[in-house]
Amino acid sequence: MKTLRSISACAIGILFSFTAFVTPAVAQDNPKLSDAEVAHTAVTANQIDIDHAKIAKERSKNTEVLKFAETMANDHKAVIDQAVALVTKLGVTPKDNAVSKQLLADAAKTDKMLRTKSGKAFDKAYIDNEVAYHKAVIAAVEGLLIPESENAELKGLLQSIVPALNAHLEHAQMLQKQQSGK
Repeated sequence: MKTLRSISACAIGILFSFTAFVTPAVAQDNPKLSDAEVAHTAVTANQIDIDHAKIAKERSKNTEVLKFAETMANDHKAVIDQAVALVTKLGVTPKDNAVSKQLLADAAKTDKMLRTKSGKAFDKAYIDNEVAYHKAVIAAVEGLLIPESENAELKGLLQSIVPALNAHLEHAQMLQKQQSGK
């Protein structure tokens, strides 16, 4: 029960802190981000999921979880590569900001929690986190990063990754259901 509470607390924390910036009712209170800050936040969010996938590849023995982690690592690296190519083309240097700093702080807590788990408990914690994280990332991309992007190419890149993020969420939710036996 304690494990379930800590997993839920981490997932809720990630979802709350990331989506706190993008709640539609307070959209006018969203932080103002430059394209350099939007780019940094997008790269940070993708790198976090790559880092979580690395932990999964180290700790999981479940074939489906390992395949999922490999997909996360590959897909999110491809997005980073696209973002780097775009900011290089545009001559934009990604800039750290409050949103990316909060993402990194939350990721450090999640990494620590994941590293305390093994076996089925790890698989559940990893997949539960992936569900919460992808929900938060989708909300942030659609509610903060896209609206804050001024450059059409940056906005287009962000819009183009939403379907993949939704597919990742659906895949994670499928694994979550399989783990719970439903």
